[in-house]
Amino acid sequence: MTVNMTKGQAISLQKNDGGTLTAVRMGLGWQAAPRRGLFGSRTREIDLDASAVLFADKQPVDVVFFRHLVSDDGSVRHTGDNLVGGVGQGGDDEAILVDLQRVPVHIDQIIFTVNSFTGQTFQEVQNAFCRLVDETNGQELARYTLAGGGQYTAQIMAKVHRAGPGWQMTALGTPANGRTFQDLMPAILPHL
Repeated sequence: MTVNMTKGQAISLQKNDGGTLTAVRMGLGWQAAPRRGLFGSRTREIDLDASAVLFADKQPVDVVFFRHLVSDDGSVRHTGDNLVGGVGQGGDDEAILVDLQRVPVHIDQIIFTVNSFTGQTFQEVQNAFCRLVDETNGQELARYTLAGGGQYTAQIMAKVHRAGPGWQMTALGTPANGRTFQDLMPAILPHL
């Protein structure tokens, strides 16, 4: 059963049978919003990029994004860059896979961000979501829907962090401005 998350909500990443999740996929989906013009409505391609920043004791130690598809330790992997969105018609346009068992013990948080590489604001995006899927069986565990566009070019979507012996996910949904994950670091730090 999927949990539809609200901003700031946290869920434990444990299976219904009490077992621990071993691998998850953070999926990102979006579509370009139609714009009204003099000759009717049209859409403009939107290039959103998903990134995962790995932190150890509040310090960034690695990042996975479209130019660095696999973390240095191999535990986090980006499936590739999608330049237009909407390809999956409700499915994931970009995804980041996390092998929770392989994440080194010193990594305590993974922050997931999305940014408009081409600089369009989220007013030009519709049907955007971030979801967490149990990669072992394909079951969607949680979904955070980005509702209502704004005059920002990025969003700090969610974080997966250690909670005792397991992991927990928190939906953040914080608007930010920046075209790359580096631009977003000042907005990410308050969430650590």
